[in-house]
Parts: sequence; C-alpha cells; structure tokens
Amino acid sequence: MKEEGKKSVTKLKFKRLMRKKWLYPALYLSVAALVLVGVFWYQQGSSDLEDQIAEQPESEVQDEFLTADNEKETAPVMEHQENLQMPVADEKAASIVTKFYDYDASEQDQESALVLYNNKYYQSEGVDITREDGEAFEVTAALSGTVTEVKEDPLYGNVIEITHDEDVTTVYASLEDVEVLAGSDVSQGDVLGAAGKNSFGQASGVHVHFEVRSDGQPVNPEDFFGQPMSKILEKAEDKASVDKAQEEEAPLDDAGESEEVPSEEPQEDAEQPSEEEELNTDEDPAGSEDGEQTPDEDSASSISNTQA
Repeated sequence: MKEEGKKSVTKLKFKRLMRKKWLYPALYLSVAALVLVGVFWYQQGSSDLEDQIAEQPESEVQDEFLTADNEKETAPVMEHQENLQMPVADEKAASIVTKFYDYDASEQDQESALVLYNNKYYQSEGVDITREDGEAFEVTAALSGTVTEVKEDPLYGNVIEITHDEDVTTVYASLEDVEVLAGSDVSQGDVLGAAGKNSFGQASGVHVHFEVRSDGQPVNPEDFFGQPMSKILEKAEDKASVDKAQEEEAPLDDAGESEEVPSEEPQEDAEQPSEEEELNTDEDPAGSEDGEQTPDEDSASSISNTQA
C-alpha cells in the first residue's frame, strides 16, 4: 500500500510539472543550445584540421616552384652578363700598341696593325697590350672557360688558348710565366701568367698578344671589349652570310671571264720574272741568314699571316 502511494505521488508531481508553461520552451532552448555548440565545435575542428593539412604543403610547393624559377632565371642571366674584358688586371694602365688588321679600317689603323719581322710585314690577328710604364703585368682571363692548350712557341713565347661556349676561343701569347695547366677551368679575371717579350713582337716590348676567335676565325677584340659573347656570334654569322653570298656570285663571274677570247699575242712579260720575284728568290724561305725562324701558320702562332 505504501509503495502504491509513493508512485501515485510521483505521478502527480510529474503531471503538475508537465502542466508548467515554461517547461517546453526551456527544453527546446536547451536542446537548441546543445546542437549549436556541437555544430560550432565540429566546424572549428574541421577548419583547424584543413589549415594544418593545406598550409604546410602549399608553402613547401611554393618554395619549390620559387626556387626552381629562380634557378632557371639566374643561370641564363649569369651566362649573358659576362662581357669580354681586356686580359689585364688594371685596364686604366694598359694601352694597345699593335692593332688588329682590318681590311675595312683606315690606312693609319692598318699600318699600326702590321708587324715587322725579318724584313717582312705580317698582318696582326690580335692586339698587343702593354703598360704605359713598360713594366711587366699580370695577364688575366678575358672570359670564363677551359684551358685547352698551353705551350712554348719559339717566336711568340708561352701561349695559352682558352675555349669558351659557342666555339669562341681566346689566345694569350708572349707570356713570361704561366700559372695554369691544360684542362683546367678558369673564371673571368683569373690570373693566367705574366706578360713578357717574344721574338716576333720585339717592337712591342713587354706585352701580351691577345686574340679572339669565333669558330676558328679571328675577330677584332677592340670591337667587343665590354660586349657580351652574343655580339661576337652575331658578327661571325653576318660574316658567314656575306662570304656565302660572295661564293654564290663567284661562279657567275668566272663564267663571264671564260667567254673572253684569249689574245693571240705572245706575252713576253710573263716569261720574264719581275724585280720583286728576283728579290724573293734570293731570300731564304726558312728564315734569314742568321737562322731566324719565320711564323708558321700551322703553329699556335698562326697568330699572324704574311701581308699579301
């Protein structure tokens, strides 16, 4: 009986509670608050997780792309920024005493590009550089490259040849001392040796004979001091195109000349040697009477050719 009375009292209290007007709104608000807290917590956790996953890989990828782009941009710029320099440590104290022989140059420049040796004139294929005070000086690499030849020449002294990109080579002759070996890599401005004297360019005194060659053909170094290597290649291409055009025109000229009727008159002058030829036959082609050597076009001293 007592238990049944307790149950009836509990039911009565519950019914009274359910009749309260504020009960249902309070329940709704509590449930809504719990749902909102759960949604907010879930969104916040997802956002933090996405940030942690997305931010780190994105920064790493960006760094990789930026690094790769910088490497691609930097490498070509370094190659094209290297301009041809005079092969001396102090350009202000240097002067050119023998010029490059250019057929298009003025008569005065052509005269200063002739080298007198053994009573003959030779066309200079480079420039002779000295100090104004006549003292010895350090010879440096005009461009970065690889030393392909180091040798001692009886006429030109010690000779160094450096090969660069695009079949461009530089030659340094009349060196007293050599500080590099064949096969070694050098950077622009590295010391190659010291300027000295040689038998061929005695008139220049202590000097370095400097040449620039593109695909084996000499070009005037003075035209390209301070200029990038691309300028040397452009001029070489222009010269090649001009030479090709001249070769194409040559057969036409030869055909026109072949149509000319030869003269039937005997050419007595052709049978008699001129005074010039008589003088040349008296000279020893191997050198003078004292046994001096003449420039050999097949040696590194194809640095000069006999004037025509």
